Amino acid sequence: MSLPPSEIPLGAIRFNSDSQKLEYWMGSTWRQIHTFSPTIEGGVRGIFFGGNNGSTYDDIEFISISTQGNATDFGNLTQSKLACGTCGSRTRGIAAAGQTSPGFSNVINFITFSSTGNASDFGDTTNKRDFLGGLSNETRGLFFGGRTPAPQSHIDFITIAAEGNAVDFGDLISARQNYPMDAASASRGIMAGGVSGTQTFQMDFVTIATTGNGRDFGQLSNVVGGAGASNSIRGIFAGGYFPQPSITDNIDFSTIATLGNSTAFGDLSAGRRGLGGVASLTRACFGGGSTPTDVNTIDYIEIATGGNAVDFGDLGQSNSGKKKNVTGCSNGHGGLG
Repeated sequence: MSLPPSEIPLGAIRFNSDSQKLEYWMGSTWRQIHTFSPTIEGGVRGIFFGGNNGSTYDDIEFISISTQGNATDFGNLTQSKLACGTCGSRTRGIAAAGQTSPGFSNVINFITFSSTGNASDFGDTTNKRDFLGGLSNETRGLFFGGRTPAPQSHIDFITIAAEGNAVDFGDLISARQNYPMDAASASRGIMAGGVSGTQTFQMDFVTIATTGNGRDFGQLSNVVGGAGASNSIRGIFAGGYFPQPSITDNIDFSTIATLGNSTAFGDLSAGRRGLGGVASLTRACFGGGSTPTDVNTIDYIEIATGGNAVDFGDLGQSNSGKKKNVTGCSNGHGGLG
């Protein structure tokens, strides 16, 4: 028997026997979940870029998000760097700016998810910076915050299918650096937390298709300065600090369509900062980081179900994958619809 609309929980999922499609409840109407199967071996791929552990690395490695196991070598960035801003479409993964050894980078690289190999030059961000965040839908990639070394409020964007330099999008509500986190649906991007002298729990949102400044979404509750990942409904924010300088294992989530503060989801297998996040429509994976000892751990959670993270496998390239300030993207995240 069908529930009346007032009793249907936000984000509930059903199978529509007429359309033969999965749908989720938006609070006032059912919306189709747009599923897709990227034409690559192993399904949706998560890519981890760079990082450091004494040395700075140009590693690119990947996992198949649906299948637990260790990461595999994909290729190399055009520069050794850490703390890039990352995003992806169904076909391309992007790693922008970051810290080289020494100095800041404005170089944007791209890879093609379906073909292992080295990254190619895409263009440049509007300024050189590191510890920035990134998010995307299928068309646009956004890069936000970071440091130059001064904390930044700037938001850039690119058209993922067309190589070229990034263009001004707008500004965050406040400048922030050091691990601002991200989540996205096809229409909305969330830019959460970070550090700007002191920690900030501020969550901004933007409409990805429309240039403009960040607007208030709410506050993080249990994490700041970790890694973000999302499907089309939920944004997941994991690890980092709580409160700074204490490293946390906390995981929070937000419903992307609904303004408000984040809510506790569960815990990572260990507290760590400087980890990278990747996601499919069902799973989020978090790789690398510092406990403060640098680790190669990859954890995963099922996005629709609150609870603690489970072991997925290990990163495995430079220094046996034990590195921090890793960043990640996938070709199956929620921003792709």
